[in-house]
Amino acid sequence: MKIFYADHFVLPLPEGHRFPMGKYRRLRERLGVEPGEFRAHEAMPASDGELALAHAPGYVDAVSEGLLSAAQQREIGFPWSPFMVERARRSVGATIAAARTALDEGVAANLAGGTHHAYADKGSGYCVFNDVAVAARLMQAEWHRRHRALLRVLVIDLDVHQGNGTAAIFADDPTVFTFSLHGAKNFPFRKERSDLDIELADGSGDAAYLAALDDALATIWSRHGDTRPGLAFYLAGADPHEGDRLGRLKVTTAGMAERDRRVFDALRRRGIPVAVSMAGGYGRDIEVTVDVQLASLREALASWQLWRPAMEQCEA
Repeated sequence: MKIFYADHFVLPLPEGHRFPMGKYRRLRERLGVEPGEFRAHEAMPASDGELALAHAPGYVDAVSEGLLSAAQQREIGFPWSPFMVERARRSVGATIAAARTALDEGVAANLAGGTHHAYADKGSGYCVFNDVAVAARLMQAEWHRRHRALLRVLVIDLDVHQGNGTAAIFADDPTVFTFSLHGAKNFPFRKERSDLDIELADGSGDAAYLAALDDALATIWSRHGDTRPGLAFYLAGADPHEGDRLGRLKVTTAGMAERDRRVFDALRRRGIPVAVSMAGGYGRDIEVTVDVQLASLREALASWQLWRPAMEQCEA
């Protein structure tokens, strides 16, 4: 299964900054000890034109040229640097590559991404550009050029924080269905309206979480009827885990793996390719976060292996 990364672009963060920048390289290192299962590819940066599919050109210029105000940098949570720009562009590029691959192979992943707090004209919550929004619009454009047909997109956002930027970008776009399952009292404190939002109380554990997910998936399929999506983006956030510093939920390691399994199974049964992003994860022990994300990728791999025979049969 193909995975895409850009973890060699490390931001020069101040001492004590709580963003776990090192988790990305650590995840790739852990995957490297499983030879033959994952094929890692360095992500290329998204271009200005690609970013402009979901972002205001003036905002893209301000990020690229170092013209963000102090207030804008505080809202993002990162000080501006050339490395911030390159990392943000390549995080989008990794999701673009994963989406293209998923359309060909069923499943692919970005080892970072899930930057769902970025709006069209601003960044927020450690998110500079919205990788899923850019990739979704680009895949729709490329699909239309090749097939002269509409590509419907489904966003399944299971980061513990609501995907407010994604919801806002696609608020008036009926071709993209946005779903977010998140903590009711967690960041962002002013929520946007997704096509489907489900909020969970602090302390919710496996039973409540998985029941809410099952209900949501049933609602999604019911609303789509016979017009199934042609591509899904899955934000497999590790932050609903009970060991997360910022999550406020109590989902166990087994519960997180079961969450992933249900999502991948539901998509595969309906023939919907999926591009996976790791999204958030702020464990008290960073190795626990990496363990959760590694388990998500193993579930993605298991689904990809089941996709392969169907893909090969179609090619024959």
